[in-house]
Amino acid sequence: MGRQEHECGQTVPLVLAVLLIAVVVALGLVPVVHRAQNQAAARTAADAAALAGAAEGEDAAREVAAANGAEVTTWRAEGNEVWVVIDRAGTSAAAKAQRD
Repeated sequence: MGRQEHECGQTVPLVLAVLLIAVVVALGLVPVVHRAQNQAAARTAADAAALAGAAEGEDAAREVAAANGAEVTTWRAEGNEVWVVIDRAGTSAAAKAQRD
């Protein structure tokens, strides 16, 4: 019986410590997830701009990029290929598309 008396109340501090660690880890992941979302959105905007540029030209690429919250920083067309570099919220992404 003496052993049970010493163990009383140990669960609550342990659970609180585990919860505190979980919260700290979750808060540390927020910037990582945010950066990953920005990179994915930038790649999507670059892909869409490149496809629009391949189909309809530079103006279409710029319009599609703007619709996705991005700005075309580099546009290049050579033969059947179009290269686009965009900037979206400080994140750059590049994409290439081929004309039909």
